[in-house]
Amino acid sequence: MTTSPAPTPELRLLVDNVDFGEGPRWHDGRLWYSDFYQRAIYSVTTAGERTVMFGDLDDRPSGLGWMPDGSLLAVAMTSRSVWREVDGTLQPHADLSAIATGHCNDMVVDAAGNAYVGNFGFDFEGGATFAAADLALVRADGSVEVAAEGLAFPNGSVITPDGSTLIVGESFGGDYVAFDIADDATLSNRRVWAAIPGAAPDGSAPDGSGASPNRPGPVGGGGASSSRSSWNRPDMRGGCQPPWRPPGWW
Repeated sequence: MTTSPAPTPELRLLVDNVDFGEGPRWHDGRLWYSDFYQRAIYSVTTAGERTVMFGDLDDRPSGLGWMPDGSLLAVAMTSRSVWREVDGTLQPHADLSAIATGHCNDMVVDAAGNAYVGNFGFDFEGGATFAAADLALVRADGSVEVAAEGLAFPNGSVITPDGSTLIVGESFGGDYVAFDIADDATLSNRRVWAAIPGAAPDGSAPDGSGASPNRPGPVGGGGASSSRSSWNRPDMRGGCQPPWRPPGWW
């Protein structure tokens, strides 16, 4: 079966002076994102008006999400923990140091306040040898457990609109993997949702059809394979970075 090429998206500059944008989420009519080198969390209107929501943080922020009561959750990368907004400030919510073997990064939060948090798995910035990571489940009460084992740099996590499926990009695996989400937030039935050989999956979001692209075009699900093997990792500065992969990994 042949498919039509994805339409070319219209791109325009929304904000500049971003050092390293991470964890973009749409919330209450604004784009929220972390800048982990500026140690700040921002929100931006569609007109490009940027507001510092939390600044001068004592750690690098990364993944973002919200609890059912509207309070913000944010990943603190190097302390391997999650903050929660309490009375306008970010306070410790969960300690992931017993699970995370590298800096924590992306996060997605479900409708009940359960958060799935990834980590590098190894000292990536220090040039250590690759090691797989375990995905953490942070429950609404702040308790932590392993949700899934052996992921190759989990990144770009999303939950399908019906809440039934978690999709996680493996930046060092060249694919997205999917899990069924049970009523108790545990995961099962791991499978390859989309293989993207030669690419490094990172941030993603579901489109109108339920597909989850992280490139200039949709990546289909259910075991689909993309032919766009030349794609590199897009970032919030409007360009691309070389894929994050150790020599010989693919």
